[in-house]
Amino acid sequence: MGRLFIEHLGGKRMYVCKKCNTYLTNKDQMISNRFTGSTGRAYLFDKVVNLEYSEMQSRNMITGDHFVRDVSCKVCKTKIGWMYEFAFEESQQYKENHVILEKKLIKEEKGFDDPLNGGDGVDTHQSVTPSESNSSTSSSGY
Repeated sequence: MGRLFIEHLGGKRMYVCKKCNTYLTNKDQMISNRFTGSTGRAYLFDKVVNLEYSEMQSRNMITGDHFVRDVSCKVCKTKIGWMYEFAFEESQQYKENHVILEKKLIKEEKGFDDPLNGGDGVDTHQSVTPSESNSSTSSSGY
């Protein structure tokens, strides 16, 4: 088995696997919070990372027939939702290629601003002028 590669999208509000705290997505990726899964409330997200996907299967749901894949946390293998591959009803096609995460199987946590990507949080990078540095380089620059 090779190395496990974990992705992170950042964000002010993050969603992680409830069992192992692996990062999954952030609140900016949420499309809707008005879904229901097998454990109760569920959320529809545009982009979710650190998942494993099952084989595609046909599933008859309240909103019609869909081709879906169950999704599990990449680290602990807990099933946490599903991904819509195809919706037969035209009115349901907005769900295609999006992921449902079940609320009881994930946690919402405080995230952080990205100062390099337009965030309005605290800048963690400090600039040092040449006269303030202990470097032996000239203050005239490079």
